[in-house]
Formats: sequence, C-alpha cells, structure tokens
Amino acid sequence: MKKFILATTAVALFSLAWTVEAGFRELRWSDLTPKDWRAPPVQDQSFYEMNPDAQVQPNLDAPVVKDLDGQQVKIPGYVVQLEGDDRRVTEFLLVPYFGACIHVPPPPPNQIIHVRFPEGVPYNVTYDAVWVTGSIKVEHKDSDLALVGYQIDATAVVSYF
Repeated sequence: MKKFILATTAVALFSLAWTVEAGFRELRWSDLTPKDWRAPPVQDQSFYEMNPDAQVQPNLDAPVVKDLDGQQVKIPGYVVQLEGDDRRVTEFLLVPYFGACIHVPPPPPNQIIHVRFPEGVPYNVTYDAVWVTGSIKVEHKDSDLALVGYQIDATAVVSYF
C-alpha cells in the first residue's frame, strides 16, 4: 500500500511540476464559477424528452471569474464541433460532460468555453475527452448552440487518455 501511495504522489507531483513549469494553470470546471455559485443539476436525457420546455440553456446570466482573463490554462473537457472538415476540427465548444449542447440543454455560459485551434484537432480525437491548453479570455460570445462565457485560443489540444 505504501508503494501505491508513493507512486500516486510521485505522479501527482510530476503532473503539478510539469503544469507549473510550462506556465499553465490546470483548471477544473468549478474554477470557472465563483465559489458561492452552483451549476444546475443535469437531468437524464429522458427528462428533457418528456419536458421540452426544459431544453433551453439555463442561467444565461451565470457569473464568470474575471480574474482568469489572460491566464495560460489547461483544462479537460468534451468537444462540441463547430468548424472544420472531415479530418480536423478547428473551432469547437469545450463542455464539462459528454453530450452537453447535443443531447441535453447546454450548460450555463460559465461552463462553456469557445475554443479556436487553427491547427485543428484530428476528427477521431473529438469523440473522447481532451485537454485544451492556451490563453483564456473572459468574454461572452453567442454561438449557434449556446451563449458562452469564456474563450481560448488553443496552443494544444490532446487526448485526455
């Protein structure tokens, strides 16, 4: 058990050191919201099918964390494709859970990041979770699918796994 704990600690410290060394702050989705704000719970898809009025994006005025503006960050999430071709996705929404914006209503704006990555993410990578690294901007933007509270010009998008 001691070996397991030591190994886990070593991996965590290495990850933290890499993130700090690279100058990127690793974010969790809760970091995108003020401490006293809670995202509304996500219901099962069948709930939304039976309640069409609930299929709208909630909390359009959800508060953002302005101190994040301009920071170099790394955050995991799921891709909702906006622009690209059959090989690469160059613009997308990053969301905290699979199916957001497609199978259930979009999350609040402070839980959606609009990502631009001109290099493009290989199409097959967009079906699993990804890590997005880049400079975050606190700025609302309306897309075809949802209102977003943050934007990232990505320097890297890689598979989470």
